[in-house]
Amino acid sequence: MDAQLTLWILLPLVVLVLLFALYFFFRRFNMAEKSSKSIYDFTVKDIRGNDVSLSEYSGKVLLVVNVASQCGLTQTNYKELNELYQKYNNNGFEILAFPCNQFRSQEPGSSEEIHNLVCTRFKAEFPIFGKVEVNGKNAEPLYKFLKDQKGGIFGDGIKWNFTKFLVNKEGKVVERYAPITSPLKIEKDIAKLLQS
Repeated sequence: MDAQLTLWILLPLVVLVLLFALYFFFRRFNMAEKSSKSIYDFTVKDIRGNDVSLSEYSGKVLLVVNVASQCGLTQTNYKELNELYQKYNNNGFEILAFPCNQFRSQEPGSSEEIHNLVCTRFKAEFPIFGKVEVNGKNAEPLYKFLKDQKGGIFGDGIKWNFTKFLVNKEGKVVERYAPITSPLKIEKDIAKLLQS
């Protein structure tokens, strides 16, 4: 009898705890859904420190990349990013490059030094923004959003330079690519979004 009485007391408590857990889970999920934004809701700094509303890129397909000028991936990535930009820019494609010095200090220069290097040595014609942090408590809000939208294989944090996020014309993140993914391997995904 004592076991049955204990069961009748514990069972409603367990059910109640489960119901509360489900309530808070779905409430959090719904709040996250309601608070989700598009990339167009963000304002960032350009390489000269001016505010740029990403709503300026509304209706375009975007590739957002954290770049570094002293990385083993730099030469190939800039070369291929330039190829994609020249091929698709007139069709509504933009590359948004965000210098980041968080990975072995491979983007150490000032904004002016970065801009000069990127434009002269790497011949980049796409927009270069101000240096940002992509991980940690001081991460750029845009990057917090990107990581929330598309987490990585081993956690949401950015693992290295040249992580790429593909954004559709509605400002939603549709894909995330590892740093070692060649920009030219993304071309078919870009072309598909441009046609949609």
